Amino acid sequence: MSRMWIYLFSALYALVSTGVYQVEGMEVFTSSELEAVNGTEIRLKCTFKSNRPLSEEKTSVSWSFMPLGKTKEEPFFHYQGRAYPPPGGLFKDHVVWSGDVMNGDGSITLQDVQFSFNGTYSCQVLNPPDIQGFAGEIKLRVVQKVSFSEIGILAIAVGGSIGVILLILIIYIVVRVFRRRDEDMTIEMEDHRSKDQVL
Repeated sequence: MSRMWIYLFSALYALVSTGVYQVEGMEVFTSSELEAVNGTEIRLKCTFKSNRPLSEEKTSVSWSFMPLGKTKEEPFFHYQGRAYPPPGGLFKDHVVWSGDVMNGDGSITLQDVQFSFNGTYSCQVLNPPDIQGFAGEIKLRVVQKVSFSEIGILAIAVGGSIGVILLILIIYIVVRVFRRRDEDMTIEMEDHRSKDQVL
């Protein structure tokens, strides 16, 4: 039994010393869900940690997109030493590198967000010999701009409701004050009558 352990440890040591187990996993962190207003810009934040030194030449960041209702991801952005934005397609002139690889940041910014940008974004980071087990995923939901008229209608509705409640409250207070004053006057008059009758 002890011979088997000696063989096992020596085999494991041989694998580790030759570099077979020198590969380690990357840790990638992203928000799970984001919401953006149509026509604005949004930063898709992707940060990472590596057990190896980072380098502009070796460390690479790749972004891919899977539209709602689809099952296949489409790569659209790559960074390795410099940004490689998409030359055409859905994200042409809409993606800007906003990360800093040397500080563990692989973020991008989507500009002039469109409804067609609804879907799942994946951030994958490689820093050889570190490899990443899982890509960070962000589900982006693009919502419609709220127009001034919609805001105005909402403000009027809320303001009107508050106004009605305040008006009812003021009427209630005024009625209570007048009733109390009438009761006080009635009691005072009765006191005068009883004094007059006694005399």
